[in-house]
Amino acid sequence: MTEAEFLAALRALPLHPGARGLLDDTAHLDGLILTTDTIVEGIHYLPDDPPADVAWKLVAANLSDLAAKGAVPEGVMLNYPLRAVPPAKAGVQLGDSTNDAYSSVTIAFPTGPRPSPGRETGWDEAFVSGLDIALRTFAVRLLGGDTVSLPVNAPRVIALTAIGRAARAPLRAGAREGDALYVTGTIGDAGAGLRIARGESGPADLVDRYRRPTPRLAEGKALAPSAHAMMDVSDGLLIDAARMADASGLGVTIDLAAIPLSAAYRAFAGDDRAARIAAATAGDDYELLLAAPAGIPLAARATPIGAFTAGTGLTLTDGGTPIPLPTTLGFQH
Repeated sequence: MTEAEFLAALRALPLHPGARGLLDDTAHLDGLILTTDTIVEGIHYLPDDPPADVAWKLVAANLSDLAAKGAVPEGVMLNYPLRAVPPAKAGVQLGDSTNDAYSSVTIAFPTGPRPSPGRETGWDEAFVSGLDIALRTFAVRLLGGDTVSLPVNAPRVIALTAIGRAARAPLRAGAREGDALYVTGTIGDAGAGLRIARGESGPADLVDRYRRPTPRLAEGKALAPSAHAMMDVSDGLLIDAARMADASGLGVTIDLAAIPLSAAYRAFAGDDRAARIAAATAGDDYELLLAAPAGIPLAARATPIGAFTAGTGLTLTDGGTPIPLPTTLGFQH
């Protein structure tokens, strides 16, 4: 079952009005904005990513959904797996002392202080430390959560729910024909950082953009009053823009040449069409996409990169010249 098929099945269930038809990244309940995100080892983060960075990214991903609603965070709830390890053994004697053909060897294990039986040490402590730093950085508090036991060597699956408040929360489905498409910040840095984390040579700053993204909370709050629609860029700029257009019943045209790239990205990947397509499809940027009337003054900096049109689907241009869409627009579950 694909993600689209699964969501279609869920839409047949009794839905709360605040679910907004499951067409958004958040739920709305009496002025509260609720969102939840799950990260999976080997999919959303690398197995050797530092635990403190994993905690930061989990918090940032959730707060980014709140930022896209112009919300102020109130608190978070954590679902966390405690992974088991193989039981420790005492000394083991190998060989048979009564048989001269074999020597007798005893393997001695350390006798110092031992960790709690059956649980990994180090990773959990570092995760909690990183969680503390992230919560303090973004001025949000822990409300509670749940813990579960995870089998030996099973991939970690960690979930966080974030709750915020917003006076006016733009949906992803509100774009209007003729609106401009804007994006905050720069695109592609996180994707480049992932490539570097996997072994390519490149600057540490890009790795930080992948491991420690910054949710655009201040920008989201400032832009929300002007936005007809807003969402964050998590799966890739092209695929997320296409989703906004589809939810709004419109088409969208994006000019590849207008997509903002950082100097670090251009130095690492280049500035040709291939590099720009790679940036626009990589994901994990956690910038904000918004639809707003073209040319109006915005309360936070955002770059116009396209426009919403009558019809359906995504059209890609490069300096105004139509070009074929890439095979993959971004990450799909």
